[in-house]
Amino acid sequence: MKRIFSGIQPTGEIHLGNYVGAIRNWVYLQDEYDCVFSVVDYHAITIEYPVEEMAKRTLETGLILLACGLSPEKSKIFVQSHVPEHTELAWIFNTVTPIGEVERMTQFKDKAKQHRANINMGLMGYPVLQSADILLYKAGYVPVGEDQVQHIELSREVARKFNARFGDVFPEPQEILSMAPRILGVDGQAKMSKSLGNFIGVLEEEAGIWEKLRTAVTDVNRVHRTDPGDPNICNIYTIHRAFSDNSMLIEIDKGCTSAGIGCIDCKKMLFENLKKELTPIREKARELAANTDYVKDVLHQGAGACRKIADVTMEEVRRVLGLYRT
Repeated sequence: MKRIFSGIQPTGEIHLGNYVGAIRNWVYLQDEYDCVFSVVDYHAITIEYPVEEMAKRTLETGLILLACGLSPEKSKIFVQSHVPEHTELAWIFNTVTPIGEVERMTQFKDKAKQHRANINMGLMGYPVLQSADILLYKAGYVPVGEDQVQHIELSREVARKFNARFGDVFPEPQEILSMAPRILGVDGQAKMSKSLGNFIGVLEEEAGIWEKLRTAVTDVNRVHRTDPGDPNICNIYTIHRAFSDNSMLIEIDKGCTSAGIGCIDCKKMLFENLKKELTPIREKARELAANTDYVKDVLHQGAGACRKIADVTMEEVRRVLGLYRT
């Protein structure tokens, strides 16, 4: 089967944007591909973080992946730092990656603006480590959103540079673009983000979800119930597009533009659809939280399987590099 690699940082609570933009798609892909999914904790340490929470967040992220539908029978699920070959290969890739290529990365520029007091080499080298994550398993495909395409282009460039100098070792990975709609936060100002506090968590209780929906910004031009609205500029509609079927979207579009339904009616419809999809995930997460040994075992087994693949790759890499081996 064709192999996929993708990862998610253990940066805190998983929200609807993470779920729709990545995890839900991974669940579908694991039936068609040989999938390797990682909790990428080394990526998470490129910015300041609460050290005392990292291990807990890492385990919780693995738990949520399982609750959302990733299966250890179908996918290899593991923690990045449990396979040290990731960083070994990243260092090797540093020697073939032009500085100009990483300096032009849009995400690096954005992160450098956000973290001016901590612009470190890890932040700049983030996409090189990401290339190592992918190519260590010789993955041919990477499911990403449009904002990550530039990093996959760099992975191809790194593979080409390495292969041209040392021999044909790595494939040039291709992106599988997510077709998921871009979800805006409940503030209506930016995409859903934990750092902005405008998110709805995948594991939030129903009361919390409804309170965030109830008070969420909608079409600011719709001041009164009788005012017609425009779903295309309403952040609630972006969430509807991810959780409601076409017939409901048509109903909402017609009702909103004609003032046939109010914003609170629209939010109630969305709330019901969110409950339908998120309740089983929340219940599964509770079961797993009562049996974290199972989650730890899945991550342990996943790391073991990945180390076997990584060991074969790195033996080949060390050989073509001409490194001394006893």
